[in-house]
Amino acid sequence: MIESLSLLGAGGYPAHGIDFTAVDVRTTGLRPGRVVEVAAVRVHADGSIVGELTTLVDPGAGLPPGPALVHGITRGELDDAPSFGEVLGPLLDLCAGSVIVAHDLASVTAFLDSEVKFLGVRMPVLPGVSTLPAARSVVRLPNYRLATVAHALGVSTRPGQSALSGARTVAQLVTGMFGRYGFTFASPPVFPGLPRFAGGRLLPRAEALPAEPGWMAEALERIAAGRSGDAYLDLLAEVVSDQHLSREEVAALAASATEAGLSDAQVRATHEQLVTALREIAERDGVVTAAEAHELRQVATALGVTGAGDLRPVAGGKPARVLVLGTTVAADRMRARVLAEGVQLAKKLTASVTHLVVDATTPADEPRLARAAELGAEVLDVRTAPVALGFEPPPAPRAASAASGRLAKVVGGRILMGAGLLLMVIVVLAMFAGSPLAAGIFLAALGVGALLGGWRIAEPAPR
Repeated sequence: MIESLSLLGAGGYPAHGIDFTAVDVRTTGLRPGRVVEVAAVRVHADGSIVGELTTLVDPGAGLPPGPALVHGITRGELDDAPSFGEVLGPLLDLCAGSVIVAHDLASVTAFLDSEVKFLGVRMPVLPGVSTLPAARSVVRLPNYRLATVAHALGVSTRPGQSALSGARTVAQLVTGMFGRYGFTFASPPVFPGLPRFAGGRLLPRAEALPAEPGWMAEALERIAAGRSGDAYLDLLAEVVSDQHLSREEVAALAASATEAGLSDAQVRATHEQLVTALREIAERDGVVTAAEAHELRQVATALGVTGAGDLRPVAGGKPARVLVLGTTVAADRMRARVLAEGVQLAKKLTASVTHLVVDATTPADEPRLARAAELGAEVLDVRTAPVALGFEPPPAPRAASAASGRLAKVVGGRILMGAGLLLMVIVVLAMFAGSPLAAGIFLAALGVGALLGGWRIAEPAPR
């Protein structure tokens, strides 16, 4: 249904005048199955919103909604929801003439393809863009989950449980990336004519504000993705981001893993990978709070991982917590660098922020600059922040090095001049003493050459 377009830097077909429609879904499991919620947000290339659509989708009478602990959708809510066939018409109307965008386009396309095939409908191929590989090409991150990429690239919204929150985040992400990094299309997008379907009813669910992320949610942004089981690891990360894991949630996780075809060994390895990474991050800054220790033990116990119970609270100094302001490429790369270095990347200025990094787009009268000074946070320029934060060694002192080299040249040149003068004096005295003329001329030439060479080395060339 959707074909991913190849992207280029400069030199391709620009996105000017093209609309994007960000699409996200909530589903019954990890593998292509049934859609239980779909959302779409259409935006112009400048980021202005054209329209939105969101609705719950009934996958069929009595079919379970899947991992409610992730998407928050109950079977009772789906009883009154429209079928995908009723939703398809309004969805296509919003998408017509635009480039479809999803963070993991292949995954979203697989679910939509499954629904369209279930209806027996033939669809033309729509142009699409995936923000996940696009993000990989511009910043280096520990993982490329949507929440991590959005945070690193300065997107203000945070994806929550609903499909609409995810679609809004992707819409901001794609327009920001095209505008900031100059992406172009390798070939011009082709917008086919779309079949028309009768408009059905929609059933949006109430959009709850995403909860303020705790330490575990922030730590998940710094965990490197594994080579296998990434889809399950993403699901696991969503579940533990609230610092709690119940037996019911563990049972639901196990069912999702089985449905996805993961073996018991793969599931155990993923659980151990997550708990070990969380523990390393908790201990890395030298400060382990009682709450962090308790929450990590609770999650480890629920997942059946041993070896995390001996984590103990540690008293220590104030851990580094960095807030980066700005909308430039340099600011994006600084946020990504903070995460890659395993340092906490703040979303807003609080008393726990130790460093505030600003770029050229941050105005001098930005209120957070004065507030940071009141809180005792160090304000850094984005260009010097990597060194100030200890990510890079200080550069070699070029001025001192140049001065030292210049002094060495002057001293060496003058020594050579002195040797030349001394040699000429010796020649004159030797000539008076009756030395052979040929030898005197030879030594005199050497003296003059040393004198002139020393002069050129010791004295600066005229500008």
